[in-house]
Amino acid sequence: MKVLLVNGSPNKTGCTNRALEEIAKTLKEEGIDSEIFYIGLDPIAPCRACGACSKLGKCIINDKVNEFIDIAEKCDGYIIGSPVHYASATGIITVFLDRAFYAAARSGRNIFLHKPGSAIASARRAGTTTTLDQLNKYFTISQMPIISGRYWNMVHGSNAQQVEEDKEGMQNMRILARNMAWHLKCQEAAEKAGITPPANEETIYTNFIR
Repeated sequence: MKVLLVNGSPNKTGCTNRALEEIAKTLKEEGIDSEIFYIGLDPIAPCRACGACSKLGKCIINDKVNEFIDIAEKCDGYIIGSPVHYASATGIITVFLDRAFYAAARSGRNIFLHKPGSAIASARRAGTTTTLDQLNKYFTISQMPIISGRYWNMVHGSNAQQVEEDKEGMQNMRILARNMAWHLKCQEAAEKAGITPPANEETIYTNFIR
């Protein structure tokens, strides 16, 4: 089993990464593999709403989004991390996830369906809960169980060293990791016992004028 950890910070080795490293360490102790996927600093174009992904099986824009989808398809759980920018997730992770989740769903691959997801946020002071609310919506629209810790999944500090001093935040990263590992093991046990995921219905689309 493997969990994909996404670093949506412009700083590759900053606060968000330090929190993800703590999660990765704990997952390893629980016998779960993980990988940190760094989005990077190259520009990520927003979704064009062209619908080409439904025919191509991937996004028509060939960049890190398609690379991520290919990696994510082979993983069993996901933890998405972002620092707080203006009381929300970073601009780059927002356009990145918009395209990744949309292309995965429209292409019919449904790689996130029924797989557990979780979000973490890092900040100097505030804006973390709105960031978590924003990121969790990618999971809820994709029929993904959300894994929690014992508090909101956040760490505080202006650099990685200060994050290490956030004892409660770092403890929560470890609790989150253990909860993720437990959920994955429960899913594996259920599959072995013949308990299958819920059947899907064909999607019904409506709008608010008819």
